Amino acid sequence: MTPEQERLHNMFPDLDFDPQALREKYRSERDKRLRDDGESQYLEIADEFAHYAEDDPYVEDIERDPLDLKLDVVIVGAGFSGLMTAARLKEKGIDNFKVIESGGDFGGTWYWNRYPGAQCDIESYCYLPLLEETGFMPQDKYSFAPEIFKHTQRIGKYFNLYENTLFQTRVTKVQWIEADQEWEVSTHRNDRIRAQFVIQATGPANRPKLPGIPGIKSYQGHTFHTSRWDYKYTGGDHSGNLTNLANKRVAVIGTGATAIQCVPFLGKHAEKLYVFQRTPSPVDLRGNSKTDKDWYSALEPGWQRDRRENFASVLAGQEFARDLVADGWTDIARRIGLSLMNRNSGSGDLDMEEIMLRSEIADFQKMNEIRARCDTDVSNPLAAENLKPWYRQFCKRPTFNDEYLKTFSLPNVELIDVSESKGVERITQNAVIANGIEYEVDCIIYATGFEITTSAHRRVDFDTVGRNGLSLYQHWNDGFRTLHGLSSHGFPNWFTIGINQNGLSPNMTAMFDDQAVHVSYVINEVKKRGKKVAEVTAEAEQQWVDHIIELAGSGMAASSFLQDCTPGYYNREGQSANSSTQNSPYVPGINAFNDLLRGWREKDDLEGISLR
Repeated sequence: MTPEQERLHNMFPDLDFDPQALREKYRSERDKRLRDDGESQYLEIADEFAHYAEDDPYVEDIERDPLDLKLDVVIVGAGFSGLMTAARLKEKGIDNFKVIESGGDFGGTWYWNRYPGAQCDIESYCYLPLLEETGFMPQDKYSFAPEIFKHTQRIGKYFNLYENTLFQTRVTKVQWIEADQEWEVSTHRNDRIRAQFVIQATGPANRPKLPGIPGIKSYQGHTFHTSRWDYKYTGGDHSGNLTNLANKRVAVIGTGATAIQCVPFLGKHAEKLYVFQRTPSPVDLRGNSKTDKDWYSALEPGWQRDRRENFASVLAGQEFARDLVADGWTDIARRIGLSLMNRNSGSGDLDMEEIMLRSEIADFQKMNEIRARCDTDVSNPLAAENLKPWYRQFCKRPTFNDEYLKTFSLPNVELIDVSESKGVERITQNAVIANGIEYEVDCIIYATGFEITTSAHRRVDFDTVGRNGLSLYQHWNDGFRTLHGLSSHGFPNWFTIGINQNGLSPNMTAMFDDQAVHVSYVINEVKKRGKKVAEVTAEAEQQWVDHIIELAGSGMAASSFLQDCTPGYYNREGQSANSSTQNSPYVPGINAFNDLLRGWREKDDLEGISLR
């Protein structure tokens, strides 16, 4: 027994696996999937592919005359980030604004994502915002897409936001007019809109991602992206009944969170279903349940914020008296979280090396359980083996589903593992070619998600031009430059709701809501103080950038962890070593970030912002 093995045996006498063997397995599985082209392997949704992002199968296009408007505020985007911002402005008494949205209604991601089985993976009592304000009780612990979409409409009606919103309208440019000290917002409908403030709330998941497979342009069969599900072709609705596929051979490309949810419905109805998988997702138990009405009605005022903050504390491995959510997410965190590991060990003075080792062992144990599900739920031994994820738990976003794995036991469903070739080889006029085999199909469904970490300008199809003709994307060329992740020097009266240089959480609606509270506070203060322009100072911006980089450096273990992960959007397809720490979130976490913003507001001096 080597000294390392002896140490492991002493620390974990009941360990039934070899950690070093797992590390080697993880490394080899990662290496065979690494590609030199990184994120550039995906096609930009433009020109002949623009319809994947611009087509709207859910509403008829409405013609209208161009508008000439003078506003206090323009909000770009009507997903949850835009909705929350509009709601918080209304609470401040600011009503002279417009929300501009390319879709036909509120919802953003939840307007577009209507594929069968679409469901939130965060508990609905945490995820659906403004439950107390609107008096709504979700039907399930994990809401399905139709209920989430209806809740966005409910918020719109509750705050009378429909009268403030321009739907089916795409922003084409945002330009600061120095002479008038205001923004000019142009749209594809030739609107001329002037506004004192602009808030960019386009969200991190708004641009469909399309794989750059050779021959993709040549395919002559039917095709669509899951964010524009074509029920006219498949039949049925969100709950299934895809009866039009009874005589269709269908290919699904992608096996992330979207495929985990829609594949069971496709497998139930398609004559033949081929699922092309480069990297399997970790699929844990979902265990959804109906909301207990008596429990829900007995909740005390302020319960939702308490629950959100408790959820964030558990995920961050921080101290908590009780896990209020108690689900798959918090189970992972309780077992792997470093602070919790330290506390459970019975010693508060463990060195970092031992804490990291304990965390790794707990991660191995959790992932062994997830891999064991494949053997239990899948009758085909080869498929079961290929469905096993060989990487650390948080290398990819965890998924939760009780039907996905079982689908690969159906006789009409075939899993095509393309890990050795690092993806599908090519597409022809009527087939998908993988591993040298041609699979003729009638339809290709791209379940490839959204662009999350590609360049900001690529994900937002309009430019924002500030003072002196400076493009926002030029300003951010070497990394994000902001104060609190919300506004930038050189861009007066401009704000963004986002995920960089601020508090990050998998429960994004909570994150967006607190940013909206802060932005609406700043705008209201500018107006109350009788000023016209608010701009982050160059000094404050630089100080925040330096602070983010310093914090990211203190968390280099996390950065190293991502480098060792299998390729995916969490590590920019294996290129995280090339990523700027400047784009990192606020390392202490979402609760600490919100405390920081709250303290900043309580000082009431708008520190770091120049008013004129």
